[in-house]
Amino acid sequence: MRYRSLYFIPVALLLLAGAAVGYTKVMARIGSGQPPAYALPEQQADRIVVSKGDKTMYLLRDDRILKTYRIAMGSNWNQGHKQREGDERTPEGTYRIDWRNPRSIAHLSLHVSYPDADDSERARQAGYSPGGNIMIHGLPNGWGAMGRLHRLLDWTDGCIAVTNDEMREIWSLTPNGTSITIKAEWAP
Repeated sequence: MRYRSLYFIPVALLLLAGAAVGYTKVMARIGSGQPPAYALPEQQADRIVVSKGDKTMYLLRDDRILKTYRIAMGSNWNQGHKQREGDERTPEGTYRIDWRNPRSIAHLSLHVSYPDADDSERARQAGYSPGGNIMIHGLPNGWGAMGRLHRLLDWTDGCIAVTNDEMREIWSLTPNGTSITIKAEWAP
């Protein structure tokens, strides 16, 4: 009888993991609701800076910090600039927020214009795809209750993740065309 209970634990864990995956897939299709209204132009950021070393994202206007956010990134964020698709690194360099997705699989998302021409050429010369779809986003739809706990792990594929409430604020404060600089280290 005792040995049967030892088999029950792994089976229960597998069932739980399967339910979590199924829940995530369903919630990804549902979306995360209406995005917030944009802030007034004079309240919006004109630049974003990400400091990978201290896992912090800054929204700036006229070189003044408007907001600061703690972030999660790809699991290999500390191994330098993104080289290729699937390396789970967060890119380094200066890009732009070039489009946004209100129906993302994660709560809202802002697209970072990675790869640029240099990134694409480096990857081509190395024989790899540079990857893409690097976003600033909230938590996967349906998992927003995790809140700040998501920062305990670097869980993205190279994106920059914040809480859902933070993502709503970032969405409203960051227009398309905003410059984003991602550095290994940066201090205000």
